[in-house]
Amino acid sequence: MQSHRLRDMDQQRPLLDGECGTGTPPEGSQVWFIQDGCGMICAFITWFLVLYADFVVTFVMLLPSKSVGYAIINGVVFNGLAVLALTSHLRTMLTDPGAVPKGNATKEYMDSLHLKPGEVIYKCPKCCSIKPERAHHCSICKRCIRKMDHHCPWVNNCVGENNQRFFVLFTMYIAMISTHALALSGFQFFTCVKVQWSECSDFSPPVTVMLMIFLCLEALLFLTFTAVMFGTQIHSICNDETEIERLKNEKPTWERHTRWEGMKSVFGGQPSLLWINPFAGLRVRRLLAARGRKGGAEFSV
Repeated sequence: MQSHRLRDMDQQRPLLDGECGTGTPPEGSQVWFIQDGCGMICAFITWFLVLYADFVVTFVMLLPSKSVGYAIINGVVFNGLAVLALTSHLRTMLTDPGAVPKGNATKEYMDSLHLKPGEVIYKCPKCCSIKPERAHHCSICKRCIRKMDHHCPWVNNCVGENNQRFFVLFTMYIAMISTHALALSGFQFFTCVKVQWSECSDFSPPVTVMLMIFLCLEALLFLTFTAVMFGTQIHSICNDETEIERLKNEKPTWERHTRWEGMKSVFGGQPSLLWINPFAGLRVRRLLAARGRKGGAEFSV
C-alpha cells in the first residue's frame, strides 16, 4: 500500500475517517452567489452609480442636445459600454471563481488520487478540502479558491481562476465609461456656459450643475480605482502571479507561464473579439435547466 503525507495548512495531524463528511453535491446544478451583506450592498451601490451616470448622460446631456448625430453616437457608445460593464460585473459575481469542493479530504478521495510514496498533499482545516497548488482559503466565501487573487466586495465574490477575465473586463469598461462621462461633462459645461445655461438642459441650471458635479466626482473616483485595478490585474496575469502570492512573497513552485501564455490562459485561446466579450460562454439554457431540475436556484455560500 502506498504511503503519503497529508498536511494541514495550520497544523499537522492525521486525517480521520469520516472527519470531513461525504463531500459536496455536484456544483454544476448550483447558481454561485455569495450571501455576504457587505458585498451585496457594495454590488448594489455599483449598479446604482452606473445607472445614475447613464441617467445623467442620457437625460441631462444628450437628449436636450440640438445635434441629433452627436446625441445618437454618444448615446449608443455610452449605453453600449454600460451594458458591457454591468454584464461583466454580473459574470464576475455569479461565476464560480474556482472553488474547491467542500469536504473532499476523505480517505476514499485520497486513494483515488494515486499518490506517489512520500508525496505531500495539503488539507484546509477550515473547509476540509484537499488544496490544489496555488489555492487559498477565503474567509468570506468560506471556500478554498484556485488561483485566488483577492476577494472584491464590489463584485461580491472572489477573483480567481474562473472569473478573472470578467473582472478585468469589468474594470476596463468602467474606466472607459468614466472617461467618456468626463469628456461629455466637460463639453456640456463649456456649451452651457457659452449659452449662459439657457436651452442646454431640460432641468433647471442649479439641478443640472449638481447632477453634473456629482457625475464628475463619481467618474474621477471610478476611473482612478478601475484603472489601477486593471493595470494590477494585467501585471499579475503577465507575471503569472496572483495578488495574494505577491503580498505573501511566495516562491513559485509551479512552472510560470510566459506573458503571452498567461493572457491566453485567462482570456481563452488566440486573440479575438471574444476576449472583450463578456457574453462569450454564457450558458443560459444550462442555467435554466438546472433551475428546472432543482425547482429554483440554489445559492452557493
